[in-house]
Amino acid sequence: MESMMKQADVVGRIRSDLEGMMGSRLRLKANMGRSKVLEREGTLEQTHPSLFVLKIEEKRGRTTRVSYSYVDILTGTVELTHCDTGECVFPWLN
Repeated sequence: MESMMKQADVVGRIRSDLEGMMGSRLRLKANMGRSKVLEREGTLEQTHPSLFVLKIEEKRGRTTRVSYSYVDILTGTVELTHCDTGECVFPWLN
């Protein structure tokens, strides 16, 4: 039970950190399974109680939105880095 409380605290910290970065440009690296890794750059657009949304600029002026849960960051399925510096957004998770 105690480990579940700690995980909830970590997920809450991830969410609050992302809320403070609203509008920031981030590089997303998502492990999609079967050796498929998705890498994109976008702007943090929204945070919700259980997920966050990135606005991705595609080719020819098209935009898409992708959403991931905070647990994806906790488990390492999704990694976020700053576009400007290349630094990990959550160094305290490592």
